[in-house]
Amino acid sequence: MDLAAAYEPLVAEINALLPAEAVVVDAHTHLGHDEDGQSLDPAGLIASLDQVGPTARACTFPLHDPDRAPAYRVPNDRVLHWAQESGGRLYPYCRLDPGDGPVAEAERCLALGARGIKLHPRAQAFGFGDQAAESIWKVAQEAKVPILIHAGRGMPRMDPLADLALRYPDVVLVLAHAAIADQGMFAARLRDHPNILYDTSTFSVFDQLELLARVPAERIVFASDVPYGRPLGALYTALRMAAYAGLDERERTYLVGATMMDVLDGRPLPDPTPPRVPEIRPINGRLARINGYLMMSFAAALGSGPPPNFDRGLQFVALARGVCRDPDPGVAGPALERIDALLSGAEQVVTADGQQARAAFGLVMAAAVIAATQPLGTGS
Repeated sequence: MDLAAAYEPLVAEINALLPAEAVVVDAHTHLGHDEDGQSLDPAGLIASLDQVGPTARACTFPLHDPDRAPAYRVPNDRVLHWAQESGGRLYPYCRLDPGDGPVAEAERCLALGARGIKLHPRAQAFGFGDQAAESIWKVAQEAKVPILIHAGRGMPRMDPLADLALRYPDVVLVLAHAAIADQGMFAARLRDHPNILYDTSTFSVFDQLELLARVPAERIVFASDVPYGRPLGALYTALRMAAYAGLDERERTYLVGATMMDVLDGRPLPDPTPPRVPEIRPINGRLARINGYLMMSFAAALGSGPPPNFDRGLQFVALARGVCRDPDPGVAGPALERIDALLSGAEQVVTADGQQARAAFGLVMAAAVIAATQPLGTGS
């Protein structure tokens, strides 16, 4: 199975949905090494951006690097150096540990060209109710740079972060992973905060659609979480979601990169509009079954790691393909055929080439996205 050929229909759809003049900026990427075994070098990051387009850019910061002590100095210096050599493709953030000299390290990195701050409360085991966290917000406020926070799996209730954000309304806060750790709380409590953004780096498109039902489209930014995700697949998800919500070309331009460019260049965020997606939405039962099985496949693979074992997800891919074989598919028929073709390709690659399994599972995620965003009454 030719993996590039399997992705061609997705690339064609991206090209049809992506505004011609849009600058793509991935708001959430990593470089270096992680204790969980993941790694990515600058050439690999640029190559993944090139799959989106030759001008695609990314905000980037260190992984949970074994060389992080003291104060993430070594990984931060690496990222700053790699960004300087990227020809403007990479915007470096500094990663901080609130328990290890965060203010001094932030000020050092910002003086060397860092464009933002990354915090990972799960990896660094800290909360937001103390002076160490508040001191970081003070630095960001003075420097006028954004803070990106892990707000995904593995987190407790995050009300203290909302409290802190409300005390510093001038600081742009990017809640990573669609803020799934406490999405409803953030959407409700930070509704009137002028500078809250949510990035799209999460595995369920329903989390992203729910954002569009709760927060302005102008407060959502495209992100992949590479090397855990892929920019190409994440952009496909974001654009399908945007089409489902009826976003026009200008709004899609902001979603895929213009909003992040405004943040990085110190411009005000675009004016917010009311949420675009209704909170109660009709679904096609066949497609809902497929999406459920494919989320189970991803959870099975993810739960087996690190690293993920994608073979463990194939049993649920098989169940989804069973739905696609329905002899009476109704209006979902063309979508079921397209989904089955993607899943067939993914099965072949995962079975034959373990090295390509992660990329092949991008086809599984794309199939789940189609199932979740398919307009009712159509099959395209």
